[in-house]
Amino acid sequence: MYTSEGKKIIFTERAPKAIGPYSQAVRTETTVFTAGQVGLDPATGELVQGGVEAQTRQVLNNLKHVLEASDSGLQYVVKTTVFLQDMNDFAKMNAVYGEFFSQNPPARSTVAVAALPKGALVEIEAVALLETPRGD
Repeated sequence: MYTSEGKKIIFTERAPKAIGPYSQAVRTETTVFTAGQVGLDPATGELVQGGVEAQTRQVLNNLKHVLEASDSGLQYVVKTTVFLQDMNDFAKMNAVYGEFFSQNPPARSTVAVAALPKGALVEIEAVALLETPRGD
């Protein structure tokens, strides 16, 4: 159900719950805007172990689940923004990112930040199209 503002709030148990006053994603009739995801395991609420590669993999799986709950998917992502705690981790993050976006990758920006929530090494947000736009 869309709100009077023309947006639908998205929530899935398959991704970490929001830890503040924000939504996992917001969907319009044609587009999904996700919140940034860090490498939290949805079951434990803790960061996965294994460095930036493991966190990037968890981040992208979390995004995948949020997008699927929005009637979209990774293949419909048109833009991502990657936030790295250390730009020296770019190559490692990029290798895992490439596993998820091997065909027709989205536009992307990558920025270094001073810190991320819960001490995360990487955070990624996405903008995606809907699989089949509709106004439910």
